[in-house]
Amino acid sequence: MFESDGSRFAELPAQDANNGENRGEKKPPIAILGAGLMGRMLAISLMDDYQVFLFDKDSKEGQQSAAYLAAAMLAPLAESADCSKEIMQLGEMALELWPAFLKKVDTPVFFQQKGSLIVAFEQDKSDLNQFKSRLKGRDYKRLSDSEMEALEPGLNQYFKSALYLPNEGQLDNRQLLNSMATTLNDSDVFWFDSTAVESTASGFQVKGQPLEIFLNAGVNDTFDWILDCRGLGSQTDAILSEAVCDAASDIASRTSKLRGVRGEVARIRAPDVHLTRPVRLMHPRYPIYIAPKGDGLFVVGATQIESEDSRNPTVRSTLELLSACFSVHSGFAEAEILSIESGLRPAYLDNKPKIIVKDKLISVNGLFRHGYLLAPVMLQQCLNIVKGNISDISITQIMPNLVENLSAKPRR
Repeated sequence: MFESDGSRFAELPAQDANNGENRGEKKPPIAILGAGLMGRMLAISLMDDYQVFLFDKDSKEGQQSAAYLAAAMLAPLAESADCSKEIMQLGEMALELWPAFLKKVDTPVFFQQKGSLIVAFEQDKSDLNQFKSRLKGRDYKRLSDSEMEALEPGLNQYFKSALYLPNEGQLDNRQLLNSMATTLNDSDVFWFDSTAVESTASGFQVKGQPLEIFLNAGVNDTFDWILDCRGLGSQTDAILSEAVCDAASDIASRTSKLRGVRGEVARIRAPDVHLTRPVRLMHPRYPIYIAPKGDGLFVVGATQIESEDSRNPTVRSTLELLSACFSVHSGFAEAEILSIESGLRPAYLDNKPKIIVKDKLISVNGLFRHGYLLAPVMLQQCLNIVKGNISDISITQIMPNLVENLSAKPRR
């Protein structure tokens, strides 16, 4: 492609970058910054109509992304205990959209919708009652001991209180990331991994070179759209002067308000444990979830820790996660610990996502702990903007402040 400071960038594939083989015409170029969950979903959804250029500082495994760490529970009602009704309603809409998107990827992804279970020991029964009082929907049921045992026979017999939320779901996040990577690798998308994009006063650059040079036709050519899905990676844009009147600096002044929210996750192989749905345990410090992913694999994590600490998991948190497993099901005693990891999720001050539009630049950020919960509706709204589908207001009717348009005139 080109060289800068002695480093050679990934080569473009042999075919013409703007050649739409199946359309008999050139496809307009579009750049996507960040190849986490949103970046990959956008690339797959746009690649038929656009020549997609996908940039990410990470490898194609995506191990630095918040999406790699997540448990990928699709639980709008359970999440409503600590979020707005708008988030719950968008999550319910997204849950219906997930099956259609999963059909677009080339390899199967674990997905189920068997509900979720919220349990508590007797001493934490008041926490469960408080949790129930904060739910912003009514689609749940309090279970008796016998009903709980019928639903999940292996649970600790000392659980006396439980709520069943029948419509919730989950998927396997790493299977999805891998499947999307396979789909993109087999397409005509140009994916530049290990390629960090920086925002400057003169535009987006890679190692001092303008992003447009990747078009192979000179810097005067431009991308039809640039979609910024870098999450916390966009925090570095805050150094841009607000006096600079360009799209990136306008959006940077808003994304500078992002913060990181810590999550800690253990992945465990427990063939002796048979749980058919995610279980949340009321805990004195924070709710803990156990999500079965099939084939004896479980993801165990803390829902939210209000901290930007990026260290590895602490001894205290690790002990709490593992002891919570054993207290829920004794079969975890002989489980194999595959990994214990921590990471930060991008969030705005109100913990709500935001799509910011300025001219041909779209920023998608602040999904907090709701990345997988909301991804399909965030995707749909971005597609509406890119393709000019202004008639679809089903999403913005639920959350009117989801989209902030900084352009003088809305782009059609």
